[in-house]
Amino acid sequence: MRKNSIKNTRVNQEVLRELSQIFRDGIKDPRVAPMTSVVAVEVAPDLKTCKAYISVYGDKKAQEDTILGLQSAEGFIRRELAHRLNMRNTPQIRFVLDQSIEYGVEMSKKIDAVTRDLKEDVE
Repeated sequence: MRKNSIKNTRVNQEVLRELSQIFRDGIKDPRVAPMTSVVAVEVAPDLKTCKAYISVYGDKKAQEDTILGLQSAEGFIRRELAHRLNMRNTPQIRFVLDQSIEYGVEMSKKIDAVTRDLKEDVE
């Protein structure tokens, strides 16, 4: 796997910051959950494509609706990104649901349950 260059890392950070701001201020689609955040962004070195990892607070239905809403608003998001960033190419965005936060919370609950059981066994 190739290491990201400094330029690519900076582009990733800028796209992440601007996407977060667009999500917060610009998207009016009712399918997009209000507790939606951009976790990470991977822009290809040629600046043609971009993977945006999205975290949605809610149930499975809210997550699916949010991804569908974002896919339908991709043109608007790309246009806003082009206005805000001075880049030669505005990347085509692919939204990927990131469930690492939910997984971390679930694992934390399991660890707490196991440690609670161990404490009860000791007493």
